[in-house]
Amino acid sequence: MSIKNYSTPTKKYKLLLSSLHNIYRLVNSTFEVKELVSRLARLLCQIFDTSFCMITILDTNKQYSAYRCVISGKKKYIADKKKKIKTGIEAKIIRKFVSVKQSHLIGLPLVSEDIVGLIILKRGKHEVSFDDFDIELLNAIAEQSIIAIKNLQLYEEQQKIILGSIKSLVTFLDMRVPREYAHSSYFTKLVIDLGRQMHLDQKQIEGIKYASLLHDAGKAEIPPEILMKRSKLTSEEFKIVKKSPLRGAQILRPLQMLKPVIPIIMHHHEKFNGTGYPSRLKKGQIPMGSRVMAVADAFEAMVYGRPYRERIDIDSAIKEIKKKSGIQFDPKVVEAFLKVVKKGFYRKYLQLNKQKVYNESSSRPSQEPVVKHLQF
Repeated sequence: MSIKNYSTPTKKYKLLLSSLHNIYRLVNSTFEVKELVSRLARLLCQIFDTSFCMITILDTNKQYSAYRCVISGKKKYIADKKKKIKTGIEAKIIRKFVSVKQSHLIGLPLVSEDIVGLIILKRGKHEVSFDDFDIELLNAIAEQSIIAIKNLQLYEEQQKIILGSIKSLVTFLDMRVPREYAHSSYFTKLVIDLGRQMHLDQKQIEGIKYASLLHDAGKAEIPPEILMKRSKLTSEEFKIVKKSPLRGAQILRPLQMLKPVIPIIMHHHEKFNGTGYPSRLKKGQIPMGSRVMAVADAFEAMVYGRPYRERIDIDSAIKEIKKKSGIQFDPKVVEAFLKVVKKGFYRKYLQLNKQKVYNESSSRPSQEPVVKHLQF
């Protein structure tokens, strides 16, 4: 989009409407402040036909930048570390709450009750100068943008509170579940990367993130002697194990903030061919988050071992996942998994696995091979 020729009122009006429409689409498709600021900076360069845009979001004391995105030509610079704002145009805009207009530079504060950031646009000396309409247009865009930024900041703060509550709940539940069922520190990252590889939206990714932390909640209700049993389970014992997803859902159901996560947890032991538990769902009947969790959970169970199954090497675990594609696992999730493990996860898991083996062999006596009696 170019603004070089908008001399008539009609053209100005059309540009204003078009710009606000693009901003509206942007703010309604973004769930993180950093992503919004990054995309907004690029969009402003297009709207104002300039090669430079800087958007700064301030921290709470207004003396430091909490996040800054700079578009300069084809390059984009992002700084998310605090930096003192001392002098210059930034400091002037912050101190005086004023817009700045020079022939080839305009800047204005982002204000909602208090200043939360600023925008600066620059053009080259040989390019068209900014005029009063540019200020008007930028003000109109800023009004829409600041509402989105404030809403996302509140949303992110709420998510931090929710995540803190979830971590506290996980800590409590982990005290009741044998450490042999503990996941690696990379498990949640694997789940998230799988979701992103499958192009899930931000809400879905948040759901599987929280589910990855809480999906074993129901195991807290299973007697330890069953969880730690190394011989084949009886039919009655296996019935108890199969109830764990339902018990996990019951434990978490009173927490309204976890309502979207419960179906993922309840059905992550379903199988793609309909032979899983607790509801024998198949294919698309299984929530997408559950299908993602199933692959990640199985991979960790194989690589790190469980009381009921021997640990196997990573290559063998990957082959097993591929073998069960279309039977136990959604083929599309398996395809995404194979792409993710090629992006560095293979090496990370290998290093973690070696460290786990070393720690266990140093602290515990050798054990007889265990019987594989539970399907992961």
